Amino acid sequence: MSAGQLLTLCAACLAAYGLALLSSVAGFGGGVLLLPVFTALFGLRAAVPMLTLTQLSSNASRVWLNRRELRWRLVGWFALGAVPLAVAGGLALAHAPLGALKRLLGVFLLGVVVWRWRRPHPGRPADPAFAAVGAASGLGSALLGSVGPLTAPFFLAYGLARAAYIGTEAASALTMHLAKLAAYGAGDLITGQVLVYGLALTPATLAGAWTGKRLLARVSDRLFVRLVEAGLLISGALFLLGF
Repeated sequence: MSAGQLLTLCAACLAAYGLALLSSVAGFGGGVLLLPVFTALFGLRAAVPMLTLTQLSSNASRVWLNRRELRWRLVGWFALGAVPLAVAGGLALAHAPLGALKRLLGVFLLGVVVWRWRRPHPGRPADPAFAAVGAASGLGSALLGSVGPLTAPFFLAYGLARAAYIGTEAASALTMHLAKLAAYGAGDLITGQVLVYGLALTPATLAGAWTGKRLLARVSDRLFVRLVEAGLLISGALFLLGF
């Protein structure tokens, strides 16, 4: 490995650690913020499958750390919609208009925050509604790399918080990322570079998830919701600006 490649790997590891920590506290946000970093370092077509490999280890670690609080019924409904749409989106990645999709998602996320402020106590969604949430999330994630903020309002409205929210959201995302990787592999997007860097980033991602779990125990439910809303605003702005 050349000096330039080593510096690139170090920068990617530092970013992966910090953003895995963020995901473990807020439940999402790491992938959204990590995508611009990976795009700058590796290019968009390599960044999306590489980000998926990183998210795979990050979500798996959050599932294990919060395994006692998981809501498996919701995970099943989410996977029912997410898996087929994630495969379809993964196969379409090479030809998708990513810029327009990012801006549309940014408008949606900012609108969600405004809606939550106007309706601070929304009705609780039924379990089958998470199949539709999974379908939208699976398609968007396969095309954009990460749309974790898309699912946040629905899990919050269901009444999940802290460990139950973090673990259930991570388990749901895990089913989606596995389907995406299968589609990327079928589309020849999993190159040797993607595999090497994706595996090399795993220790930093696991360390960030462990640190975030320790911090989560000190966060109140009210502060947790505020952190999630702040993450929605930041993520929406980044998508709207085209990052």
